[in-house]
Amino acid sequence: MKTFLEFEKPIAEIEGKIEELRHITDAGELNIADEVSRLQTKVDKLLRDTYRGLTPAQKVQVARHPNRPHAFDYIQALITEFQPLAGDRAFAEDRAIIGGLGRFQGRSVVVIGQEKGNDTESRIRHNFGMAKPEGYRKAQRLLDLADRFHLPVITFVDTAGAYPGVASEERGVAEAIAKSIESCLKVQVPVVSIVIGEGGSGGAIGIAVADRVLMLEHSIYSVISPEGCASILWRSSAQSQEAAAALKLTAQDLKQLGVIDSVIEEPVGGAHRFPQQAFDAVGDAIGSALAGLVDLDGKTLRGKRREKFLAIGQNLG
Repeated sequence: MKTFLEFEKPIAEIEGKIEELRHITDAGELNIADEVSRLQTKVDKLLRDTYRGLTPAQKVQVARHPNRPHAFDYIQALITEFQPLAGDRAFAEDRAIIGGLGRFQGRSVVVIGQEKGNDTESRIRHNFGMAKPEGYRKAQRLLDLADRFHLPVITFVDTAGAYPGVASEERGVAEAIAKSIESCLKVQVPVVSIVIGEGGSGGAIGIAVADRVLMLEHSIYSVISPEGCASILWRSSAQSQEAAAALKLTAQDLKQLGVIDSVIEEPVGGAHRFPQQAFDAVGDAIGSALAGLVDLDGKTLRGKRREKFLAIGQNLG
């Protein structure tokens, strides 16, 4: 069943009419293929026009769409022989971050991703993609494994942020994220990171410090959520639309600011509408990114990665 966002109501109405007409056709009552074709053409144009002019606040809605593909969907589509690895070897297994070994286009890789889940049960199991300290310590373990065996790393970023609960703070979530960032910076293997949905605060950057940082066209990446920003600046989340615009959280803004390296085009209507097209586009982008990195020696990779992140923000004034 399709889920439509608020700004997609005109599209939903026409698609509802199409379904009604197809039902009539299937019942053999009347052949109305021409009318269905006309309405479908109208929907396609409306989709293109709508998604071409999305506001930052609308992009936030698309990035959070419940049917948008998540990390495990991309892993299933792009990684063969995937072998998940669990636990941080210190406290517990955190299912908000999944990771392991596999093959991408025949090449052995280490994969790390933030998984939100796709229904009530799985969302609870994965804690809505909000990792605790043990999740980031598992990421560190996987990064160390990749470094030891000279395997490229692919990360899929999709989280509203690290889990802010008391137990998470007690176990040192800030330190765990900082150490995860340090691990990303020090490994001497190629690291490619893709923001596939939400890139929220330190919870996202903990696995997004990479040689190449890519973003899907309608994903977002910011230091704080628009609602959180509005609550701080205006003492009300009602101004979240203004906050979304001010945060420069869209892929297009971040590419212009030099925070990310490239934007991956999504199918018309978003990755949630045509997931296989999104998988193919992401796979091609990862392949291109890795092709420019795998022949570099480890010290050069690490040096360039550090220079890249030290340079962010220097030319924004």
